[in-house]
Parts: sequence; structure tokens; C-alpha cells
Amino acid sequence: MRNATIRQLQIFSVAANHLSFARAAERLHLTHAAISLQIKQLEEVCGTRLFERIGKRVFLTEAGEILLDHTRQILQSLKEADEALLALKGLKGGRIAIAVASTAEYFAPGLLAAFRETHSEVRIRLLIDNRDTVIRLLAGNEVDLAIMGRPPAELDAIAVAFAPHPLVIVASTGHALSSLARVSVEDLANETLIVREMGSGTRSAMEEFFHEHSIKPRIGMEMGSNEAIKQAVIAGLGISFISQHTLGLELSAGRLSILKVEGTPVIRRWHIVRHRNKHLSPVLAAFWSFVVESAPAYLSRLV
Repeated sequence: MRNATIRQLQIFSVAANHLSFARAAERLHLTHAAISLQIKQLEEVCGTRLFERIGKRVFLTEAGEILLDHTRQILQSLKEADEALLALKGLKGGRIAIAVASTAEYFAPGLLAAFRETHSEVRIRLLIDNRDTVIRLLAGNEVDLAIMGRPPAELDAIAVAFAPHPLVIVASTGHALSSLARVSVEDLANETLIVREMGSGTRSAMEEFFHEHSIKPRIGMEMGSNEAIKQAVIAGLGISFISQHTLGLELSAGRLSILKVEGTPVIRRWHIVRHRNKHLSPVLAAFWSFVVESAPAYLSRLV
């Protein structure tokens, strides 16, 4: 292993976390051929195969699993060394990698802009993806922190709730229910619902809401994008259960209406999350404190 390079270990770590050379190429902005070559050279150094393909799926071999564990330790040590050296320069030299669940993309850039007002030289990398990918990025130490709704129970993490997260039911302004002063949950039983994909925090909250009212929702369409859902609702294809923090433009333009359904808004919480073993450098600690202390007031202006 003395002949393995840091670059090879970095590429191996990303490929192993995603179990896909194509995803690794996308993440690292390299070609598929370049990823394959680096992995092949690393396997030659190790003297054994690190990946195996069974059917259409890629798996780590036992050797690959062992190497991945050590690779994570090596890369984490290098990162901590880098952060310790940067800390000698104070916050000016710091950097942060943040992943946010897709619903949080409507406020996360604004929060980062507010943070940068007092920490202008901090380098920030923002990744926006679905809940499962955000959790995987945290687990693989590819990001430092995450902002999401429901904390990941499957990850040994520290999560702090920092602001209310209201979820509402919306319809197009021309929908018959939009003009009602009060809408019962039973009134929604025959409505077509346009919903987020399975596994998303919004989908879980929606299912819990209808289950509590003993209503089986009639799901007509499933989409992985809040923007696509909003456009479908505006077009009259159905109604939706969605985060109120995603609705600013559509509400102000009069294109969507929040239905006055009993028991709504459903209030959940936004969380900032890190792996329990994650070392908080000065800049990460500053951002963590900023979100906990300043985000509630910022988000209150969005509803």
C-alpha cells in the first residue's frame, strides 16, 4: 500500500460510497475511463480486486470493504490536518461542505449569503440532493454538515432542531376547494394527490397526516422535484402536500392557494446535522452556531 496515491484513495472512496464508477466520475468531474484506470492501478498496488460485478450491480469485495474503512480514516486525518492548519489563520482560511435536502434549497442559499456577510473569505461548497443521497454524503464524510427535515435514525449523528417547518396542502387558485373558508380532511379523500417520492421527508409527513385521519390518499402522480409538483398543481392535475417554505413565488403571484384544511399546517422541524465523530473546526462551529441562532428569524420571513 506504500505505493498507493492519495488521489487513488480519494477516487476509490467516492466510487465505493456510490458503488458506481459513473456516479464517481460525475462527482469528481472525471471521465468513466479515468475512474476505471485509477481503480485498476490501485487494485494492482493492493494485489487483489476491490470491486466485483454481479448482474448489473457493483459490490465491494471483502478486500474493498477493509480498504474503504482505512481509506476513510486516512482521508479524515488529512482533512483534519488541513483544517487545523487553516485554523491557525482564523476563520478567513476555513471551508465548509454542506448538503441540503432538496426542499431546503429554497432557503439554504439565503442563509449562506447571510453567513458570508460576516465571514466573506470562507469557502463554501453546497450540494442539493434527495434525502437518501444527503445521508450517504454525511456517512461517507463527503460533506461536513447537512440541513434536512427528519434526522437520519440510521446514522450515528448529532442533530439540532433550529426552526419550524410548516407543511401545507395546496391547490391551484381556480380549484373549487380554494374558495372554502374551511376544508375537512374528508373533503380530500376523492382528490388526486401529486406527491414526493417514497423516502422523502415530505412524503413521510403526508402519509402520517392522512393515516392519523384514517384517510387513504388517492395518489395520482409521484415526482422527485418540488418545482415539478408545483407546476403540476398549477396546471390543475391535482393537489399536493408540500413545504410552505417552497411556495413564496407562487403564492405572491396568485398561482397557488394554501387550502384551509383542518389540522394544517403540519409542523415539523428543520435540523442541522453532523456525524457524531465529525470534528468541528472553528469555521464549522461558527456556521453551526449561526444556523441555530439566526435561521429561525430568517425562515419566519418566508411564511
